[in-house]
Order: sequence, then C-alpha cells, then structure tokens
Amino acid sequence: MSLFTHRAYWRWSAGVQFARLPSTMAPLAFTLLTTAMTGSYRLGGVLMSVFVVAEMAGAVPVGRLLDRVGPARGLPALLLLTAAGYVVLALAADAPAPVLFALVLLPGVSAGALSGGFRTLLADTVDDALLPRAISVDAMILEGVLIGGPALVVLLDLAGTFVPVAAMAVACVAAAVLVPRRAGAPERAESGADVPAARLATYLPWLCCAFTVGLLLSTIEVAPLPLVQRLGAPATAAPVVIVVLSGASIAGSALYAWRGKTGDPRLFLGGFVAGGLVLAVDLGWPGLLASVAVIGGCTGPLVAATSVNLQRLLPKNRRSAGFSLSFTVQAAGFGLGSLAVGVLPLWVTPLFGVFAAAIAGGMLVLKSGRAIGTVSVTS
Repeated sequence: MSLFTHRAYWRWSAGVQFARLPSTMAPLAFTLLTTAMTGSYRLGGVLMSVFVVAEMAGAVPVGRLLDRVGPARGLPALLLLTAAGYVVLALAADAPAPVLFALVLLPGVSAGALSGGFRTLLADTVDDALLPRAISVDAMILEGVLIGGPALVVLLDLAGTFVPVAAMAVACVAAAVLVPRRAGAPERAESGADVPAARLATYLPWLCCAFTVGLLLSTIEVAPLPLVQRLGAPATAAPVVIVVLSGASIAGSALYAWRGKTGDPRLFLGGFVAGGLVLAVDLGWPGLLASVAVIGGCTGPLVAATSVNLQRLLPKNRRSAGFSLSFTVQAAGFGLGSLAVGVLPLWVTPLFGVFAAAIAGGMLVLKSGRAIGTVSVTS
C-alpha cells in the first residue's frame, strides 16, 4: 500500500501532530500569560523550564505505564489528563508563582511520554517496508508544526490572554479522539530473544545519535542572531539561518522518504561532523549557509534511521518507555547545547555536536565490526 493512500497512517499523523502542538505553543503561551498577569516575562520562562523538567522526569516512568496498559488504551487517558492540566493552569493564572510551578507539573509529567506512545503505535500502523518513509514524512510535517505553534499563539492571543493555553487543552482532546484504536495487546513477558535487546548498551549508539541531533541543532536554532552578527550582518538577517535550516531539513526528509530505505546513519553523522566543523569556523556567508544546509539535510534522515533501528532493538513490551527515553535524550542534548551557546564562545559550541557525532559514528563502526566478527565465527 502507498503511504499517501494509507488512511490509518494519516489518522495517526493527525493525532500525533495535535499531541505535539501544545509543546510548540507552550513557550510563548506561558510567557504571554504570565506577562499579562505579572507584567514580567521571566516567570513564563521559569514556568517553561519547570514544564520541560517535568516532561523529562516523567517520560520513562509514564512510558512504562503505557507499555503495561497498551498505548492504544493509555494514550487517550493520558491526553485528557494533560488537557485537564492545561485548563487548571489557565484558570489559576493569577495564582502565586509557587502555585503555578506546582500546577504545571501535571501537564508536564503526563505529556512526557506522549511522543513515545504515539511512536509505538506507528509500528502497528504501517509495516516495516513503509516505516522509513512514514517517519520521514512525519519529520517534514513536524517542521510545519514547530513553525505553526508559536504563530497560532500570536493569533489566539488577540482573542484573549487565556485562549492559547485553552487551545492547548483542545489540541490534546483532539489528539485523544484520533488515537488509533486497532493495536495489538501489550505483551506482558519478554521472550528469550527480547532479553538482550533490553540492555541499554545494545541501543546506546542510537541514543547517542538522538543526543547528537539535539545538541547540534540547538547550536543553530538558539544562536541565529550571534551567527549573523559574527558576519557583521544586522539582526534582521537572523531568520535566514532558520529558513535555510528548515528548508534543508524538509528537503532531506523528502529525499529520504522518496528513497524509502533506512540508509547508513554513519553517512548522516559524517555530514554532522563536516557541517559542525565548517560552522565553527568563520567562513563568511557561504560557509554559514553551506554548513547549516548540510546539517539540516542530514537531520531528518538521521532521525528516521535512528528511530527505525531503535524499533528493531526494543522489545515490543518496552517500546513506549524506550522511545520516550530517546526523545528525552534528544531534549537533553538540545538543553545542553542551548546552555553552551549562552556561556561559551560561539566558535566552540558546534564542536560539542561534532564530538558527539564522531562518538556515535565510532560506536556504530565498532558495532558493525562486532557483527561481522560474529558472523565469521558462527559461519
């Protein structure tokens, strides 16, 4: 079946985009809400930080709960719980800061495993042959959600300060309605073949790939202004960097989807290394745009290859927790990269991503060598 006529996939896609939308809206929505209530944007920034920490803390434990009950059954309840958390937060927006910090924990903890749960359902929605293409198309749509979320907040804020947060709750309810209902029952016990796959060391290279994506992307997405100012350009040129990054990411994902194959992730990691090294060196506009385009073009394929290989390794009754861990590791990389941009010289920050990509590539090379050695011995 063609992916573009696969009704179950597009239902899944609509659901996961609605589930992602609140997270893309949250930074600006929280800032506008607290600014209207207190006159300061800083509380919104701290509120978002608490929300992200709660997401990361709850991702794996809540993911394990989804694995126990089955994501098809657990996700609707989790989404409705998240929606309720946003509603309570909007109604209590004029409460003292400590109360807001406590209230934002509810949607934060419950939202942490949503992406992992939906990604687990994708394995039951499309077959293995369509999986690389399905993930690539999803990555292209995600770029639109990342851009559309803040834009939607700006539009909804015109109708009222509380409207964006209320819309986040509505998006969660819509996602709950769209959760695919047809999925296999959760497997309660591991088979002997599943036990080795459950070891963290087995999929550590893929977690390192996820970390690298977050780490290097944050160097660009958080620092477009200093990157263009380094070239003597005005602040109005900063969006050009993001446009090139997003455009290259969409193009890379489209090409990957067209090929429909998993591909060798070491090739994409090599692109990260080359792009990061050029980004670290001031080579003018050609160097900046070329490095950003290479990194963007490799991002979608690397994310897809990482996701496909993780699915092959994770036991079926551990996928929600495993994918939630992967998304958490990627978010941690983004956070550390953002911190590096804030405290270190600009030319140093891409080198951390280069180093992480080289380590991930080295792990995959060693893993491939061990696999070849095992085949030689057994044959």
